[in-house]
Amino acid sequence: MPTPVDFSLNHLLIFAREPVLGRVKTRLAADIGPEAALAVYRELLGLTAAAVAAAQVPATVWLAEAPASAAQATQPRPEWPGLPWRVQPVAESLGERMQHAFAEAFAAGAARVVIIGTDCPGLTPELLHAAFEALQHHEVVVGPADDGGYYLLGLRELQPALFANKNWSTASVLPDTLADTTRLGLRVAQLPVLHDVDSGRDLATWRNL
Repeated sequence: MPTPVDFSLNHLLIFAREPVLGRVKTRLAADIGPEAALAVYRELLGLTAAAVAAAQVPATVWLAEAPASAAQATQPRPEWPGLPWRVQPVAESLGERMQHAFAEAFAAGAARVVIIGTDCPGLTPELLHAAFEALQHHEVVVGPADDGGYYLLGLRELQPALFANKNWSTASVLPDTLADTTRLGLRVAQLPVLHDVDSGRDLATWRNL
């Protein structure tokens, strides 16, 4: 049987955006319009938040940008009840922002850190638990997305190479990441492949699953 997970040593990072018209799902909005894209994003946020709440893992939400008003800047985010939130640092790449979030979690004492976004409707609390369990015996865990990226990445210690020299939001992200893990001699566990929703075609696929 699997060794019981000490959740006090686990930490989940959630990269998300505020559900604001015109600022979310821009690729999807190009296909279906900004209002419809915002509605889809709210749906994805709800699914992700429900999975996180059910998993009961300590978590921090990292927003892509600060809330619009100064009054909101000190308030809990209604989409993420009970969770602390931060604003992602200004950086040139998604990789740099993720590395920063991982570094903060490890510096705060976490032993196993997992990051997710809000694009994957198939994410479940069971998958989140499986990711942290995998990190007991592997240095890296990855949740492959069917578009060539990943919906989840987990580490036992900071690995800067995994966040560098990537063409983010392309089909090369996962293979390049796995190539780095091989080069570094890291043991990798892979979760089931899931479907991300980024475009109109992705949305149609999800609705037909």
